[in-house]
Amino acid sequence: MTQRTSFNTDRSAGEALASGVSLWRRIADELEQSIARGIFKPGSKLPGEIDIAERFGVNRHTVRRAIAALAQRGLVRAERGSGTFIEQRRIPYPIRPRTRFSEIVGSAGHAASGRLISHSVELADIEVARRLKLKPGTPALRLELLRHADRVPVCAACTWLEAQRFPDAAKVYSSSNSITRMLAHFGVRTYTRKSTRVTAAIAQAADAAALRIALGRPMLVVDSIDVDAGGAPVLTTHARFAADRLELVIET
Repeated sequence: MTQRTSFNTDRSAGEALASGVSLWRRIADELEQSIARGIFKPGSKLPGEIDIAERFGVNRHTVRRAIAALAQRGLVRAERGSGTFIEQRRIPYPIRPRTRFSEIVGSAGHAASGRLISHSVELADIEVARRLKLKPGTPALRLELLRHADRVPVCAACTWLEAQRFPDAAKVYSSSNSITRMLAHFGVRTYTRKSTRVTAAIAQAADAAALRIALGRPMLVVDSIDVDAGGAPVLTTHARFAADRLELVIET
């Protein structure tokens, strides 16, 4: 027996049309209320387009437009071949002297993971050299990382390290999936956050695809520098966070 989901519908689609409210907008609003009331739990799968269309007495095109509106509001995400899922509540992400992605996400009750997308050795430009206290043109290792909470991408990041000090760091990260363990491999047992700069940006194609968010969605951009126990920079990172999946908490 198929269990039907009870939607929060207090007016029919026909009544909505008569009142001048677009059908897709009315459906999006009703679904949003159902999410707010807990009928659909964070992380759960939204009913299929056919089920929603039958429930509201509309066609699938109207349902697709309503779901697209929910995605724009940051309430759902579509996964190709799997369906549409309710977004998790924002994860508190404190910025503190010891800022570790895995620890922060894990302490919030989520499974943290990371993946190396690509890596390359490049000559440090003026900005990267300034952050790492290197001469411009010094070889720097660039790591392109994608980090997840419960298999949902929340952060795309570019991290730079001095190539000579951390040879084969990309290989070490690939086997450990941890910046902390990677640095420990090279003798850096402890490192702390020296500076953090937070700005905002709009998701362009590459980040939108990596984070599985809509083009134009807001992102939180965090530029940071981490130093070793002696105060020497070990890495600098340019991270882009999906703004509707976590909240930055500045701890002092």
